[in-house]
Amino acid sequence: MDPRPYSNLAFGFLAPALIVMLVCGVIPMGYVAYYSVHDSFAGNNFIWVGSEWFQKVLSSPEFFGALARSVGFSILVLAIEIPLGIYIALRLPTKGVLSDIYIILMAIPLLTPTLVVGYIWKVLVMPHAGLLGGAAAWLGIGYDMNNPIVVWLTLAAMDTWHWTSLVVLLCFAGLRAIPDAYYQAARIDGASDWAIFRYIQLPKLRLVLLIAVLLRFMDSFMIYTEAYVVTRGGPGVSTTFLSHELVQTATIQFDLGEGGAMAVIYFLIVLCVSWAFFSRIITNRSRQMRRAEA
Repeated sequence: MDPRPYSNLAFGFLAPALIVMLVCGVIPMGYVAYYSVHDSFAGNNFIWVGSEWFQKVLSSPEFFGALARSVGFSILVLAIEIPLGIYIALRLPTKGVLSDIYIILMAIPLLTPTLVVGYIWKVLVMPHAGLLGGAAAWLGIGYDMNNPIVVWLTLAAMDTWHWTSLVVLLCFAGLRAIPDAYYQAARIDGASDWAIFRYIQLPKLRLVLLIAVLLRFMDSFMIYTEAYVVTRGGPGVSTTFLSHELVQTATIQFDLGEGGAMAVIYFLIVLCVSWAFFSRIITNRSRQMRRAEA
């Protein structure tokens, strides 16, 4: 039995965070859910329509097109950032002044606001004037932002520059947590660098990588500001992600009912995926604890 006395003081420390979550998350989401089952007219006249807006959203080709683009973008950036983040973390020095310098440099993109990131890359890809656009013109390569492939590659490069550092820092911390005894045993057995990575580092990074994938999926799936600043959803609708479709419906077309239903579905998708990852993280953590006790 735990000898420490039970105290409710912890709930007091959690109270500010709970209040912020209530005011900034729960109450607005309640209003969104209310809009999703009502039709609104001039003033505050709301008429109950039940699941009508949900049926309209789920039968909309625009919704599923935007959903497919959001999922595709998340898969693309995860396929780039996770392996790249692991590789950079493995190459970083673990001790000395250089290690501290590299960590500080890695943190700079993470501290850059999303709006600033969008405008930086918007300037970079300007034809002739931007660094990337000018370099492409100098090489005789057409950097055409009206080409959907070029636009997708630009957004992927922008997201990679902005968020790979998060994966690097998480993996770097995970690698630093591996006891030296594992490496010493591997050297005694004559294990190669690949064998050390495959049988020591990668298994020990499993939990960290699950967290990294969860965080990066959530952020990339909900991307809005950076992509909108650079492309405005174009060319055509090739970069109109689900977040853009939602804002377009709710604030520009002012269809509060349809926008509310879309937001609820969006929220449920993120919640289900996050819960699946969270359950997997808890399962892996419990397994590691049982192995440690054994």
